[in-house]
Amino acid sequence: MRTVHILKLNSNFAMAVLKGLKTFEIRKNDRGYQTGDHIIFQVVDDSGREQPHELNNIDYVITYVLSGWGIQEGYVALGIRKGRKRRGKQ
Repeated sequence: MRTVHILKLNSNFAMAVLKGLKTFEIRKNDRGYQTGDHIIFQVVDDSGREQPHELNNIDYVITYVLSGWGIQEGYVALGIRKGRKRRGKQ
């Protein structure tokens, strides 16, 4: 069974993800991310408050997990692609 990760994403990066220009995430590896897991982004401002945004509640799939090879210890680079639209609150 694949895990769904709810992740905050700063509003500065949200449109690049939504448009498919930013197809990766660099994250602390504190959740055991695996290829095939899903990410639901919640867009936040610089103070961490949730913001209304088109990206909220859209499903993304982790397509690749990279650690080591220039990535700081304890962190991973995640390849992502858009999955399906999530239902629920926008």
